[in-house]
Amino acid sequence: MTEIVLEAFRLNGRLLAAGDRLVEPLGLSSARWQVLGAIHFAEAPQPVAWLARSMGLSRQGVQRIANELEKEGLVAFEPNPHHRRANLVVLTEQGREVYQAAERRQIEWVNALSRDFTVDDIQCALKVMTAMRSRLEENSRME
Repeated sequence: MTEIVLEAFRLNGRLLAAGDRLVEPLGLSSARWQVLGAIHFAEAPQPVAWLARSMGLSRQGVQRIANELEKEGLVAFEPNPHHRRANLVVLTEQGREVYQAAERRQIEWVNALSRDFTVDDIQCALKVMTAMRSRLEENSRME
């Protein structure tokens, strides 16, 4: 298991670097792309704290990125009817377009990356990674 954890650390670094190169022409970084994706895939508009929790990141880090994205017109902050100070983050039309462009680039890239893997290989890797993340989340709730 230690080897898997160490490989995950190395893989994370490589994924972030590759993601940065992939979306740089769109004015994004891997971190900005990740935040746009969390907003895009949320079932409803969410405050920064909820987005951060869903990504396993700090609220402060996601807030900094959300503020940058707002200045560039990719996201907007809307009033939250349930909490006066925790605004909801939503994609603007420009934000949706940029995110969709990133996803189009990602599809080509991930298809090339997965070329030699079988569906079973991918499903097994996903199962192990998901189980590890779930256990880590459970452990952090118990601390």
